[in-house]
Amino acid sequence: MDNILHFLAGGFLQLSWWQVALVTLVATHITIVAVTVFLHRSQAHRGLDLHPAVMHFFRFWLWLTTGMVTKEWVAIHRKHHAKCEREGDPHSPVVFGLGKVFFRGAELYRAEATNPETLKRFGHGTPDDWLERNVYTRHSLLGVLIMLGIDLALFGVLGLTVWAIQMAWIPFWAAGVVNGIGHAWGYRNFASPDTSTNVMPWGIIIGGEELHNNHHAYGTSAKFSAKWYEFDLGWCYIQVLRALGLAKVKKLAPKLKLEQPKPVADERTLQGVITHRYEILARYTDLVRKAAAEELNRMRPLRKEGNPDCSFDLLSQCKELIAKPDDSNLEPAQKQQLDTILAQNQSLSTLVQMRRELVRLWESSSASSEQLLADLQAWCQRAQQSGIDSLEQFAYRLRRYAA
Repeated sequence: MDNILHFLAGGFLQLSWWQVALVTLVATHITIVAVTVFLHRSQAHRGLDLHPAVMHFFRFWLWLTTGMVTKEWVAIHRKHHAKCEREGDPHSPVVFGLGKVFFRGAELYRAEATNPETLKRFGHGTPDDWLERNVYTRHSLLGVLIMLGIDLALFGVLGLTVWAIQMAWIPFWAAGVVNGIGHAWGYRNFASPDTSTNVMPWGIIIGGEELHNNHHAYGTSAKFSAKWYEFDLGWCYIQVLRALGLAKVKKLAPKLKLEQPKPVADERTLQGVITHRYEILARYTDLVRKAAAEELNRMRPLRKEGNPDCSFDLLSQCKELIAKPDDSNLEPAQKQQLDTILAQNQSLSTLVQMRRELVRLWESSSASSEQLLADLQAWCQRAQQSGIDSLEQFAYRLRRYAA
């Protein structure tokens, strides 16, 4: 009887609570690595190829610890990118609200996984061998039940807590934090056409998935860090696998290259501008935001002197609206506010109009290279003649970009 109670209390391993906690952290971290390296970077975006043995280990581990089906996860994630923050996005805070995505993201995932059209259209190229068809997909719940038995056997009754943490780990961090907070809070290196953010510059807890804005800017890149101070732990694991001959990196985000400024933009400049358009637009956004702040500072003393100016209040309320990289989808009331502000300030109006023209340049799908180059040269010339010092400096830097 004592032996049975002893086993129930600590299982085969008889570990202390802190040892169980450490084992749990290691196990859940392996799950994170499987998701970011295998499911996300390799399967969903084809940023790298993995050795068949590594692929199967990750498939088996995910079957045990999450019950997720590779084809379902990949299809849902690809659809998120294809319809990001529009109708059809499976888990967008813009569509569903941050609260629902953060707390019920796993429900949204399961609901989309039952959509056969999503799997057919976005799930191509994922494993389709005998094991996938007859074990991992057909018996997706069997793996997590086996994991429950393993946890109970190793840790005793405490294994139930270990198992519960394993089951909640990916729904919380991936569905809640990345898909939720990663589109609501943080900083942005790139003005990608969505609200994606880098939750923090050190991608350790979620294996680099914290750098969500970087990923949305260059979705197929196997490396998520972009700035010198950013750290992508998932990329470190890829480098280890690469050194062992177990991984082959196929795609990386282009490195920013600045040459000596040219008197006139040429074809290399055009290619550099198109390649780094999200980085350029992020810089322009900062330029507009700074200009709006400077205008508010200029107007503030007059207002304090007893000269109330409704334009000050309007600009103060809507300064982020002016800095918004894409103002084409504003609500009618917001558009009216923006038009009112711009009508009252020629400098801000010029900056916003020049931003629209710059975005149209790289969004054009029908113009020839010659026409795009001519448009870029004309844009730089107008910027240099605008009389706005920050815009002139921006055009100067723009002529340094290269592919």
